[in-house]
Amino acid sequence: MADTDGNGTAATVTGDDPGNRLGAYLRARRELVTPAQAGLPAGGNRRVPGLRREEVALLAGISADYYLRLERGRDKNPSVQVLESLARVLRLDDVERRYLLGLAAVRPRAPRRRKPERVPARVHQLLAHLTVPAFVEGRAFDVLAANSAALAFNPRLRPGRNRLRDVVLDPEEQAFQQDWPKAVAGFVAALRTTIGDDTDDPRFVELVGELALSSARFRTLWARHDVRTLDGGTTTVHHPVVGELRLHRDKLPVDDVILVVYYPDRNSDSDEKLRLLATLADSPEGEGAERPGGLRPA
Repeated sequence: MADTDGNGTAATVTGDDPGNRLGAYLRARRELVTPAQAGLPAGGNRRVPGLRREEVALLAGISADYYLRLERGRDKNPSVQVLESLARVLRLDDVERRYLLGLAAVRPRAPRRRKPERVPARVHQLLAHLTVPAFVEGRAFDVLAANSAALAFNPRLRPGRNRLRDVVLDPEEQAFQQDWPKAVAGFVAALRTTIGDDTDDPRFVELVGELALSSARFRTLWARHDVRTLDGGTTTVHHPVVGELRLHRDKLPVDDVILVVYYPDRNSDSDEKLRLLATLADSPEGEGAERPGGLRPA
């Protein structure tokens, strides 16, 4: 049963306002800053989470009336100086600050049609030659192609799956992630970053709507308006066959898609386990077993 609140649309469920994205972002971020973080006394009668509008205005050096106009979408062209001051008060990092500046930038948009995401033939060839887990994803984290090592590593990396949907809704993927709360928060924030001003893109509308109606956790995270880049790094997962794996992850843009590669430190415990997974996946014993990825425990 979908976890809905009866509103029926992604915009309503998540609290997004396509016509006032700047105001929605400012409001969401000020609610996450505590008075103590801003150097203000907490007080005993606060009716709102985080900072009040007038407190943000005072700390940013602007009038309370002007800040109210910004939040309510009555002024959509603040100066860079004002935005930088707000970014400071709201404790935004570099990614969040750039996102804030982008929301206020004047960008006349012409109707556009995005081409279907396709994996170049040379990338298919590259996937076939790679011995470490590798797959291709689209802008909305749709899996477009994957090699056999990727499927042995995680069967949910099969083409046609969606990485964000699996992280939010699939119990096996949640168990696979060593730190699921961090993983799902990172994916949701990265999706908002990727969407940018493509708020009417049908794929994004469909995905956000589905997850908003199916997951209270997604709605909570989406309402925070966090933005992050989900690029390279190191991750740890719990594989149901070989146990814990610590792997590096790199995301490499190729044309309009992203090549994602997981690889271990050379001669590490995780390196040996990946080799074991590859062996099990290629062996007759690994075929048809009722285990995630078609593998039996080692």
